[in-house]
Amino acid sequence: MVSLDINWIRNQFPALKQEIEGKPIIFFDGPGGTQVPIRVIEAISEYLKTSNANSHGAFATSMRTDEIIEKAREAMADFLGCDRDEIVFGANMTSLTFAFSRSIAREIQPGDEVVVTRLDHDANVAPWLTLEEKGAVIRVADIKPEDCTLDMTDLEKKINAKTKLIAVGYASNAVGSINDVATVVKLARAVGARVFVDAVHYAPHCPIDVSTLDCDFLACSAYKFFGPHVGVLYGKRQHLEALHPYKVRPASARVPDRWESGTKNHEGLAGVIATIDYISELGRRVSPQVKSRRESILAAMEATQNYERDACEKLVSGLLQIPGLTFYGIKDFDRFTARTPTVSIRIEGKNPNLIAKELGDRGIFTWDGNFYALNLTERLGVESVGGLLRIGLVHYNSAEEINRLLTTLYQIVES
Repeated sequence: MVSLDINWIRNQFPALKQEIEGKPIIFFDGPGGTQVPIRVIEAISEYLKTSNANSHGAFATSMRTDEIIEKAREAMADFLGCDRDEIVFGANMTSLTFAFSRSIAREIQPGDEVVVTRLDHDANVAPWLTLEEKGAVIRVADIKPEDCTLDMTDLEKKINAKTKLIAVGYASNAVGSINDVATVVKLARAVGARVFVDAVHYAPHCPIDVSTLDCDFLACSAYKFFGPHVGVLYGKRQHLEALHPYKVRPASARVPDRWESGTKNHEGLAGVIATIDYISELGRRVSPQVKSRRESILAAMEATQNYERDACEKLVSGLLQIPGLTFYGIKDFDRFTARTPTVSIRIEGKNPNLIAKELGDRGIFTWDGNFYALNLTERLGVESVGGLLRIGLVHYNSAEEINRLLTTLYQIVES
């Protein structure tokens, strides 16, 4: 595997020291939510001990809270490659997407069209289905079931002069496929449509630069990239200023505060800062010559992307040797730049939930079901039979853990 100081990395995550029946727990549940570094835990605790207050007060703890909010915006701006006033915080990606879909609904006229995909998490589908109440027509772009990738030809056919918005995932949380979002943006620009990108699954694995991508909105969740339960949304300033949010009357009318309904998760924002600090330190360890936090973040994400690609090859090559296993998604190694290290499988005669339980009992944590990617499991014909078993790697997972998983799956198949 690509050289990373895996021992240093793993020592940052106290959850990895847990055991079941004398064996370390293996967290292959990353797509559902990653573990957090110790500095994130300490930052949340420190905020609650020393700065716990609402914002905009004329006293010390409130002023410290205001400072944390601003630092969290700056940290996420460095992570995504945008300006701090283009960062909106919320409870989670789903809530933020519903809030923006409701606002965009103000502009929708009967006959306007919105394009979603069969590959996406429902958090980037259901909020846009609500626009049907305003008379919008929802078109669904299909996938190529043989490798679980987005059918770009079908997507292009769904786009026309009536298209007002295209909702697309950066990467599939179920099968790991990375979408060609840059081309989607170009197709949208040709007809004057906006693009809303769900980057929740992509963010832990690959560097993001929204300024180059040129999308209109991009949402992610800190919980999926080693942080606390905080949703994050990038929005182009022009849209954040032009669209009308639903908010209480006394709340600030300035951008981006006007989009943050109610009191923010201040302790969570303290954790967000610490999350970005962890990624930045990892980048400096990989590339000591970096000069800025943005550069260190990019160095870290590029290094972990390479490490995870090698780890994914090891995982997939082992899985493909298991008798009766059906693999969903890209499995050709020369195409692994088009996937994240998240894979989904089924094993003949074995219900995914029962496999997940057997693995869990042995200290190996995986997910089963549809992972809210309902359109995908229905399209693949597995929704009614238990869905899929999902194995998700991140950069704190080791080669030894992959070997243990593969050995255990062989034992389950033979039992």
